[in-house]
Amino acid sequence: MMVGQAPFREAITVALQSLRSNKLRSFLTLLGIILSTATLITVISVIHGMDIYIAERVSDMGVDGYRIVRMAFIGNWDPKKFLELLKKNPQIRREEYEFLREHVTLTRELGLRTSRRAEVRYRNRHLDAISLHGVTANYPLMTGIEPAMGRFFTESEDRRRLPVAFIGHDVREELFPGIDPVGKVIQIDGRPFEVVGAAKALGSVFGQSRDGFVVIPVETYFKIYGSRSGMEIMGLALDREHLYRAQDEARMLLRAYRKLRPNQEDNFAIISSDSLVEAWDRLTAAVAAAAVAVVSVFMVVGGVVIMNIMLAAVTERTHEIGIRKAVGARRQDILNQFLVESSLLAALGGLIGVAIAAFLTFLGDRMTPIPMSMPVSAVVLGLGLSTATGLFFGIYPAQRAARLDPIEALRYER
Repeated sequence: MMVGQAPFREAITVALQSLRSNKLRSFLTLLGIILSTATLITVISVIHGMDIYIAERVSDMGVDGYRIVRMAFIGNWDPKKFLELLKKNPQIRREEYEFLREHVTLTRELGLRTSRRAEVRYRNRHLDAISLHGVTANYPLMTGIEPAMGRFFTESEDRRRLPVAFIGHDVREELFPGIDPVGKVIQIDGRPFEVVGAAKALGSVFGQSRDGFVVIPVETYFKIYGSRSGMEIMGLALDREHLYRAQDEARMLLRAYRKLRPNQEDNFAIISSDSLVEAWDRLTAAVAAAAVAVVSVFMVVGGVVIMNIMLAAVTERTHEIGIRKAVGARRQDILNQFLVESSLLAALGGLIGVAIAAFLTFLGDRMTPIPMSMPVSAVVLGLGLSTATGLFFGIYPAQRAARLDPIEALRYER
C-alpha cells in the first residue's frame, strides 16, 4: 500500500503490479497506442532512409557538383509549366559549353553529356534500349564511375573521335559472361566500337539498375548522331564551400551568352545534390506532417481508451483507495499512483510500438527496394508522444481518485 510519504518508486511498483494483474485488459488498452507509435516511427524511418539514399546514391553529382540542363522539375510536376518551358528554353548547345569552359573561374572541371537509347551487340548476344552516353573524358570525375577492368577513354581519343566504348556492369555481364571485355569489339546501332574498359557496379535506385549503360566519347557521338540532341553541362566547383558561388558564376555567364535582360527569367536550369535533397525535404515534410496528424488522431483515440480504463480502475479500487487514505495516504500520493499507472501503460505501448517499427524497418530495408533507417529521434518522439498521451488522459481519472472521500470510499462495495 501507499502510505504517507511513500516514494515515487513505490507508485511505480504498485502501477506495475496493477498492469500485471490485468494483462489482457492492459494489452487491449494499449492497442491504439501500439499501432500509432509503430506507424509513426515506420513512416519516419522510410523518410529518413530515403533522405540518406537520395543524398548518397540517387544523385551522381557529389557534394561539390552541379548540372546545367534545359529544364528541371524538382518537386511537383506541372504539365502546363512543362509546355511553357519547352517553348521558352532552348537546347543546351556545345558552343555554350565551350564558352563556359573558357570563362569559369570557380569551377575546376566542366564536362558535357548527351544521351539516347541504342542497341548493343556482341556476336550472337544483344541488348535493346541501352542508355548510350556521349561524354567528355573527365566524366568519371563528375560521376564517381570507376573502372573494374581496363580504363576510361582519354581526351585524345575524344578529340580524334575514335570508336571506343566504356561499358556498365550489367552490359558486361550480359554480353561478356565470364569473359574479359577489354579489347573486344561491340556493335552500337550497327557500328563497331572497341571496348576499352568496364565499370564497377553502381547498384540500383528503387529497384532499377544503374549499370545498364555504354559510354562513348562525346565527339564520336556528335559525329554519328549530330550535336542537336539534348545535352547537359556538368560542373565541379573548386570545393564544397564554393558550390553556390560556382553555380551563380555559371548562371551569370550563360545568361550573358544568351543575352538575357535583367528582368528576364533564366531559360535554363541549374541543379545540384543540395537542390535534390532540399526538394525531397520539402516533399517529405508535408508527408511527415500528414503522418503526425493522422497518428495524433489515433493517439487521442488510444488516450480516450486509457482514460476509460483508468476510470474503471478507480471504480474497482474505490475501497482500496479509502483504506489507503484512512491509514495516512495523501491526495497527492493517490494522484501520483494513477498518473504513473496511466503513463506506464502508454509508455509500455510505445515500447511495443517501437519494437514493431524496428522489425518492420529491418524487414522493409532487407526485403523491398525501399530504403529504410530508424533514427534515434523517431524512437524518442514515439516514446515521448505515447507517454505524454498516457499522462494527459490519466489526469482526470487520477484527480477523481484523489478527491474521493475516505469515509464514502470505505463504505463502497462492488
